[in-house]
Amino acid sequence: MTTLREIAERVGVSISTVSRVINQDDSRRISDETKQKIWKVAKEMDYRSSRRAKSYRPGAKRGREHASKLPVIGCIVALQDNKYNHPYFSPIIQGMEAKLLESGLTLSFLHTQAELKNEVLFNTLLDTRGLSGLICIEGLTSSLYKRLKERVPVIVGIDVNDSEIPIISYDRMSAAHTAVKHLIELGHQDIGFIGGTGLSGKLDREKRFTGYRRALEEYQLPYQAQWTINSHWDADESYEQMKGLLMAAERPTAMFCASDMMAIAAMRAVTEAGLSIPRDISFIGIDDIEFSKYTTPPLSTIHIPKYEMGYAAAKTLLDSLEDPYPFAFRMQLPFKLITRSSVTRVEAMSVGQV
Repeated sequence: MTTLREIAERVGVSISTVSRVINQDDSRRISDETKQKIWKVAKEMDYRSSRRAKSYRPGAKRGREHASKLPVIGCIVALQDNKYNHPYFSPIIQGMEAKLLESGLTLSFLHTQAELKNEVLFNTLLDTRGLSGLICIEGLTSSLYKRLKERVPVIVGIDVNDSEIPIISYDRMSAAHTAVKHLIELGHQDIGFIGGTGLSGKLDREKRFTGYRRALEEYQLPYQAQWTINSHWDADESYEQMKGLLMAAERPTAMFCASDMMAIAAMRAVTEAGLSIPRDISFIGIDDIEFSKYTTPPLSTIHIPKYEMGYAAAKTLLDSLEDPYPFAFRMQLPFKLITRSSVTRVEAMSVGQV
């Protein structure tokens, strides 16, 4: 069955634009030409939204009154801006769509947290769609999340901090610890950090930063605050602040980056400074986004099962619609260290850097 993503790729617009047109959401202006293109492609690809899907069959425990009611399922991604086709979030959404398709369903809408700051759009979403279930990807602001929980019957979270709903995640602290431990085992003792904060706004409460610090403490290595870059999860900031760090009298032999996107931006700063990776400085990231294996050199990273998390979240939501779980739970999927060419042993580095 055709998905919103496939239509978006064919037309050359964002998934959210397709979602708005298909669901006749006029909260943002979309040109008539774009609307016509989307409807034309949707027709050519035989698109059917979840409200018209035929193969979904509620379980017996749902009751007769639900037999003809098809679930309306949406997704909200905790992005603060309008950056679509995100290399981390896109595979998660693909996994969700794949599981929904198995039941003849598709996402009815996909919005970012920033878009829901539009009160008209948010109220329309809550009041007129008759939402059956919602998947929230990463933490939303408390006010927004509270309103959603009051109105949406079933919510499943991906990396959301809520003990009252089913959560699909991975152990961020352990993933970071594994990455830093890999650097230490290769002889690195001077290890910097690039990342950002969560909803708390405090770096010391971010799990990947905590995993980094714990690995240093475990091996009795000093934490150097001057080698910590809070990029606010912005690649431009990672790039700019890495340029500044390289100008310091002393620099680390390796950087642990809490996301591949931050690592890739910082790596560019290194190469532009005339330095070599990993001969002058090693890099390791987290996420294993598709592009990480095509950097120069290919980026060592921690593979996060993004597609599988999306698939599991959608399955959990569908299961909950048919027969609610008796209690909330947290499902943690395994991660894996991926070694490529951006990390080397300390003894293989430039003499002046060791």
